[in-house]
Order: sequence, then C-alpha cells, then structure tokens
Amino acid sequence: MLLVSQVLAGAGLAAGVTVGALLAEDMMGSTGSAGLPAALLTLGSAAAAVGVGRISQRAGRRPGLALGYAVGALGGAGVVLAAAIDSVPLLLFSLLFYGSGTATNLQARYAGADLAPPERRGRAVSTVLVATTLGAVVGPNLVEPTGVVAEAFGITELAGPFMLATAAYALGAIAVQILLRPDPLLTARSRAAEPGPRPAAPHDLDPAKVRLAASAMVMTQLVMVAVMTMTPVHMRDHGHSVGDAGLVISIHVAAMFLPSPLTGQLVDRIGRRPILTAAAATLLAAGLLAALSPPEAMAPLTVALALLGLGWNFGIVGGTALITDAVPLAQRARTQGSVDLAVALSGATGGLSSGFVVATASYTALAVGGGVLALALLPLLLAEP
Repeated sequence: MLLVSQVLAGAGLAAGVTVGALLAEDMMGSTGSAGLPAALLTLGSAAAAVGVGRISQRAGRRPGLALGYAVGALGGAGVVLAAAIDSVPLLLFSLLFYGSGTATNLQARYAGADLAPPERRGRAVSTVLVATTLGAVVGPNLVEPTGVVAEAFGITELAGPFMLATAAYALGAIAVQILLRPDPLLTARSRAAEPGPRPAAPHDLDPAKVRLAASAMVMTQLVMVAVMTMTPVHMRDHGHSVGDAGLVISIHVAAMFLPSPLTGQLVDRIGRRPILTAAAATLLAAGLLAALSPPEAMAPLTVALALLGLGWNFGIVGGTALITDAVPLAQRARTQGSVDLAVALSGATGGLSSGFVVATASYTALAVGGGVLALALLPLLLAEP
C-alpha cells in the first residue's frame, strides 16, 4: 500500500533534513558550507525525479517508486560511512544518492491522483501526503536516540538520523514493491482504453496550467528549503540543543503534511488558484516572523517554521492538482517528472544559497528575502489565464 511506504519514507526524509546542515558544518568547518547538503540532496532529487518519472511512464508507478527509495537508502548508508571515516568527498557524493528518497517521496503524490476524477484530485493528493506525517514527525524526534546508537559504534551522533533514514527508505522500497498492487498509473490507462463513457477530463496538454503549476511548486520549494536548511544552524549558534532543533523541524515537517486533508478539500471546493495565492501569503508571513523572532526564543521560531511548512503544503497540493488537470494520461508521468526536476533544482538553489546568505549577511536577511520572494507567485497567478 502506498500509504505504508509514505510513512516509512517520511521518517527518512525528516531525519536527514534535521541534521544534514549540522553534519556538513562540523565536517567542513564553515557555516557557509552548511547549505551544501540541502543543495546536493536536491540536485540528487532532481536527477531522481526525471528517472522515476521516466520509469513510471514506461513501466508504471511501482518500479519507479521502489527503485527511487532503494537509491535513497544507498545514499543514506554512504553518508553514515562518510561520517565514520571522516570523508568529505564521500559525504558529498552520497548526498546526491540520498536525494533520490526525497524525490520519490514527492513523486508518490502523483500516484494518489492517477485514479481520482478531477473533482477529487486535491483530496487524493492530500491522502498520500498526510501519510508522510507520522514518519516525518517521529523522525526528527529520534535525533538524540539515534545519535546515542551512532556514538556506540564510534561515529558522530549526527550520523544517527541517517542510519534511521537508510532503514526507512529500504523498507519503503520493499513496501512499494510488495504492496502497491494494482499499479495505479497502469490501471488508469487500462480504464481510459475501455469502451464506454469517459470521465470529464482534458485530453490535450494545457501549457498555461502547466506553467502556473510548475512555477507555484518551484517557488514554494525554493523558499521552504532555504529557510528550513539554516534554521537548525541558526538555533545551535544561539545556544539551542540538537534536540531543540529536531523538535522545531518536526513541527515544521508536520505542518508540511498534516494539513493536507483540509488543503485537499479546499483545493477541490474553492479551486487551485485561491490556494496558490494563500501559499504566497503564508510563506511571506513565515519569513517575516522568523526574521523578527528573538534567536533565544523557541516559540515564535517554531510558529514561523510551522507557517513555512503550511505555505509549502498549499503550494504543493494546489500545484499537483493543477498539473494533473493539465496533462493527459499519455504524457502524465513524464511531464510530472520534468516539473519535479525544476522543483528539485529550485530546492538545490535555495539550499546552496542559504548558507552563503547567512554567512555573509544573517539568518534575518535570509528569512525576509525568502518571504518577499514568495510574493513573485502573485503576478504569475494574475498573468496566466
């Protein structure tokens, strides 16, 4: 079952995100390098997005998702080994493979929409995303316990979450391969080929909708990754523990996925565009609140990161429903993979630039800049018919 794999993958996604920047800062010795893991992870997820999309287009969702999770597990194991032998090149190389788990986790949302009629696509996407919540919330809160396990093996405690991620992605691959039957994309194609009345759906590609959906998801990913990546570093630099950072990130990740059922309902009832407008406004509020939060105070920063996750949720659920509307079945998986390539590259840009912005300016500048950048979505909403 797709939901089982999402729970497992959510744990892998959140665990690695929580400490990736901290591990890079320790191994490479500079704050400016702290954004590099997020950049490499998202570059790896960009390549995986295209690969998973193409495999799914040709052979169905099951082989594409299973391979994507398996590559993510391989990358997680490489990160653990790099930490054990203190090898920066191996760390950077492994993070590229680790990004496959992130891409696959997101690609699974399309599988949820394959069999859904247009009026229920928001809810179908949200069901898959909300399944990620359990693992995503639990993962960051296991930072300290998994750190103890890592230290017992003589490895830095920051490698512990990557041990969890490796196991989670491996189990996710197994769950998809065994339980995702029948394959949703292949089933949707079979039903479309059957004689008889067809459900109301676009039969031709709608480029305007594709542009709008892609732009919305690219912008929300860019802002979210940039601010999220440097929050644990910002917290540790101001006296907070790794456990505190894990708690804040777990709340942030919960806000990314937990509101999905409500978001899906709103997307189906009031439309895709109003939710995308709400995404821009929420990300702006998140950036401003993060910038204004006293660095020693956890509560306002936690609220800011929750808003950051909620804004991402609005953008991803609304954008996913819109692009599924816009692309016919014959081109769907390939187009979705190409769009997720752009989303991943935007995340890489956000992750890579975030460390340099904080090192040369401040976390406040990063948060304000991210919030203002989110407003660029509004002209696009007005421009596209």
